[in-house]
Amino acid sequence: MVRRFLVPKAFAGPPYITDDPEPVEYRHWEIYLASLFFKQPKAWTGTGPHLEVNYGPIPNLQLHVIAPLVFYVPSEGPSSYGYGDTELGIKLRFVQEGAWLPQIGTFPLLEVPSGSHDRNLGSGHLQTFLPLWLQKSVGKWTAYGGGGYWINPGPHNRN
Repeated sequence: MVRRFLVPKAFAGPPYITDDPEPVEYRHWEIYLASLFFKQPKAWTGTGPHLEVNYGPIPNLQLHVIAPLVFYVPSEGPSSYGYGDTELGIKLRFVQEGAWLPQIGTFPLLEVPSGSHDRNLGSGHLQTFLPLWLQKSVGKWTAYGGGGYWINPGPHNRN
């Protein structure tokens, strides 16, 4: 006997590890309250929670900020919880999607060292991400992605 179950649709939303070139619409806001969790070899880390705010002040441009509360829970030693590094960014779409041409944009980010490095709540250094994002839609299907270059100063960081 085959049993059928009703399954509701799943809707995904931010935060994403990747991005697209499409900024928030002109004079619109996006506000998210979210959390990220990471299991590292000797600790759990993440945001719990972080506030993300995006605004479109002019067409094809988005202002961005993430204000995080960060936790660090090592397998041994004291845990930490507090304000982490602030993320600031500007997303700019400089090519509109056409019949054959994808949207193209960039979303440079600054990770401002506002979290305590001594308590493992921040990097202790200004970090910069310089990406290029592409997106193409065909009918109901949309694909997007890209890549970029992280500038990570400091003794144990790698670009």
